[in-house]
Amino acid sequence: MVRILLAEDDDSMRTYLARALERSGYEVVAVANGSQAVPHIDRDRFDLLLTDIVMPEMDGIELAQHAAAVAPDMRIMFITGFAAVTLKAGKAVPQAKVLSKPFHLRDLVLEIDRIFGSTSMTGLN
Repeated sequence: MVRILLAEDDDSMRTYLARALERSGYEVVAVANGSQAVPHIDRDRFDLLLTDIVMPEMDGIELAQHAAAVAPDMRIMFITGFAAVTLKAGKAVPQAKVLSKPFHLRDLVLEIDRIFGSTSMTGLN
């Protein structure tokens, strides 16, 4: 099962994404910011870091750079509602995928399925 670490500071978005991804067959650990995600990255194994870019304490770019150093096999996907930071994210972590808000849940699941070459339990593929 694909394990996802979700870092999203918006409570309702975090809850919605976590539940939807779990219903799609993924194991999800959800945290409110980058600082809360770091201990999980340091002690656990995740297949994907799904992170907002603009967050308090530690932004998604800093978090992704930490993840790349500690767990280089972990895939990284940014979600953001700010077009201007998309370019910054692409330069800082060029191998990462960026999904701009608002996005349809189907697009997120399809992209994750594509990354891991799997078909989710929702049958969206």
